[in-house]
Amino acid sequence: MSVPRALVISGPTASGKSALALRVAQTLGGVILSADAMQVYRGMSIGTASPSAQERALVPHLGVDVVEPTEPFSAGDFLVLADRAFSMGRPVIVVGGTSLYLRALVRGLAETPPIPDAIRERVASLDAPHHELTQVDPVLAARLHPHDLQRVRRGLEVYFATGEPLSALQATHAAQPDRVRTLGLWLDREDLDARIDARVLQMIEAGYVDEVRILLDSGVPRDARPMRSLGYRHLCDHLLDALPLPEAIRRTQRDTRRFARKQRTWRKHLGYSEASDDPLEQALAMAAALWGEDR
Repeated sequence: MSVPRALVISGPTASGKSALALRVAQTLGGVILSADAMQVYRGMSIGTASPSAQERALVPHLGVDVVEPTEPFSAGDFLVLADRAFSMGRPVIVVGGTSLYLRALVRGLAETPPIPDAIRERVASLDAPHHELTQVDPVLAARLHPHDLQRVRRGLEVYFATGEPLSALQATHAAQPDRVRTLGLWLDREDLDARIDARVLQMIEAGYVDEVRILLDSGVPRDARPMRSLGYRHLCDHLLDALPLPEAIRRTQRDTRRFARKQRTWRKHLGYSEASDDPLEQALAMAAALWGEDR
C-alpha cells in the first residue's frame, strides 16, 4: 500500500497561505485540509480568518467548523480528518501553521491508552507533578519545563496507566516510518507586520467584535481555550471589562506580530522550502513531483 502524499503550504499568519492553497487546489482538483488549530471551532470565522462560504464552495475543505468552542479538539482528531481527506481520492493540499498538526501529519502520534478518571484526578491533585515525573520518567522530565503542567501531567498519566514512561513510548514511535509523504512550501512576506495590522482592522470592520459578543452571549466562557487565543481574549476584555476598543485592537495587532515571529522559528524544524517570487508555479511544480504520473 502506497504512503499517502500531501502538499503543505505553511508560513506565519497573514502571509497569504489560504489564497495560494485555494489556487493550487482549484488547479489540481484537490481538497484542502486546514492545519489551523483555531479554524476547527464554529462561530469563530472572522477572528480565525476561516475560508468564506464562497471559497468552500469552490474546493472541498476539511478542518473548518468542526467542533463547538467548548469542545476539545486534539492532534489525534486532526489525523482523523487527514485520513478522511486522503480517502477522497484527490490531491490533498494542507494549509496552516500549527506545527503540532504538521508534525503529526507526517510522523503520527505515539499510541497511548485511554486514561481512567481516577488517574487523572490523582495526577491533578499532586502538589509537585514535575518532581514526581523526574522519579518515573526522568528523560521526559528533562525535556519539560516544570510550568508546562499539561505535558507534565500527561507524562504522569501515561506512566500510571501503563507502567511505562511516555518517553519510551515516544522513542518506539520515533523508529516507525513516516505515515505521510509531504513536500512543504513556506510562504512569508517582508511586509508581514503591516499586513497583520491591516488584517486585524479588516476583521474589526467585518464584525469581529460582534462575533465575540455572540459567542459570549451564547454561553461560551471567556476562559474557554479558543477564547484565550489571539484577539479573542482582548475583545473579551473590551466587552466584559470595558477595555477601550482601540487598545484591544492595538494589543491584538501586537500579539499577532509576536506570534508570527514565533511561527517563523518553526520553519527550520519543519524543513519546508522557502517560497519563490512565483509561489503558485513553485507549488504546482512540487505537486508534480509528489503525484507525478498519478495526476
